[in-house]
Amino acid sequence: MSIISSISLWLIPIIIGFMLIYGTIKKVPTYETFVEGGKEGIKIAFSIIPFLVGMLVAISIFRASGALEFFVGLIRPVLEAIGVPAEIVPLAIIRPISGTAALGMTSDIIATYGPDSFIGRLASTLQGSTDTTFYVLTVYFGAVGIKKMGDALKVGLWADLLGIIAAVTVVTLMFG
Repeated sequence: MSIISSISLWLIPIIIGFMLIYGTIKKVPTYETFVEGGKEGIKIAFSIIPFLVGMLVAISIFRASGALEFFVGLIRPVLEAIGVPAEIVPLAIIRPISGTAALGMTSDIIATYGPDSFIGRLASTLQGSTDTTFYVLTVYFGAVGIKKMGDALKVGLWADLLGIIAAVTVVTLMFG
């Protein structure tokens, strides 16, 4: 076993053990604090459920209605002109909305085209270069009661767009 594998295997238990020992030395009631944190985690999980359901319904409607395929069909000529495969567009659209749906799309792309194909590499790079902006804003901001998220949405979507552009650029330069 390599050193990195050993470190990764033991790192989290060491951190948890350190926190327990440090808390005990500082006379913090570690078990009671842990239980209180667990109670708070359950409350947060229940408060997130409506936001998750809303996101999942919206994604399902968007895909089932054919709106996604219609949009891809509209921009296909432009994408072909600049050398971007149109098959990647649904992933680029869904990624800011849902990480799970995007991971499923990435898996489908890799299963269809192969992991070492241009589009497989592009899908993998795109998956790692962007974030689930709408999911983060909806679930986490909603859970803590933040109502004004316009600036965070703008910054998140700009970051996603730059991530998409960077992914296309890097994969084209490296593998195109």
